[in-house]
Amino acid sequence: MSLSTLISYLKSRESIIFNGLVALLTVGGQQLFSFFAFSCPCSDRKNLNYGLAFLGVPALILLIVGFVFNDNTWRLFTASTTDYSLQERSAQSLLMRYKLICFVLGNILGRALVAPITWLAVTLLNGSYYVCAASEYASVEQFDFFKKMSPDDRRNLLAKFPCVQLVPANLSTIREEVLLELKYQSQVAGWLLVAVVTVAIFIILCVARCCSPLTYLHLRYWTNYVNNEQNLFEQTADQHSKIYAMQNIKKFFGFLPGSKNITEIRIPSRWDWRAISGLDLLKVVTDEHCNYSLLHTWAEEDPTDGKYLPIDVEPTSETAPVTS
Repeated sequence: MSLSTLISYLKSRESIIFNGLVALLTVGGQQLFSFFAFSCPCSDRKNLNYGLAFLGVPALILLIVGFVFNDNTWRLFTASTTDYSLQERSAQSLLMRYKLICFVLGNILGRALVAPITWLAVTLLNGSYYVCAASEYASVEQFDFFKKMSPDDRRNLLAKFPCVQLVPANLSTIREEVLLELKYQSQVAGWLLVAVVTVAIFIILCVARCCSPLTYLHLRYWTNYVNNEQNLFEQTADQHSKIYAMQNIKKFFGFLPGSKNITEIRIPSRWDWRAISGLDLLKVVTDEHCNYSLLHTWAEEDPTDGKYLPIDVEPTSETAPVTS
């Protein structure tokens, strides 16, 4: 298999590879997190809160991070709200618009759920968090030792089971049986979560393919086109913005990096330096135009030529010339 063929294949599976990497990083992070951070308090009324916090809070954070780092999230938030023409307000066009919005939302949600579901599944299969959270509520009616104890004393003793050093030696066998039962419940719940998510993903993909107006090959072509368009857009935007920025920089300093045969340089005034200093981005935003930086605003105001200093030596640079 040639390198170009391999690259094309990887690009066509970009979504699967990305989700796989996220899942692997989540698994690794969960193992490190459990090893360095998790320590069950082994106290009634604390185990449950502590265990649920380690189960739910990281999953919630990963879900939010998944939304934040998805470009489609911000594209949806900054979508154009321009009024549509009468023709575009037809029931068919509105239905198509709602379908597209649902498709985008589904795509965002699907990618955002990869990490938190992986976290929950791995932590449940590991069992440590669940054992800590549910230890004081374990079912121990089959053991005669607990029959004469009050409910509060029973909960207080069971809450210490995750910590072997706090349990009396005569209860070691009972402790192992209780913890095995809790770990069994946790792992069963983990496998059920994996099974439900797998079946749900399969059904959603089948429904999406059935409802798609494109054939399988046409859908693959569309996916390739969108990826190529995005790559070309980013490359062109980088070059375009570099050329645009160079014009404003040349106006401020009188020359560009890598320029040859420089006969004079511009000396910016104190007002010029004050005008471009600060963090005020997008100072001017109109329907037809916007300024991307303070230097851009300064250049758009068409300042006077200022002071130019003739030179008879070309400036030297240790860096390679910048080409547009």
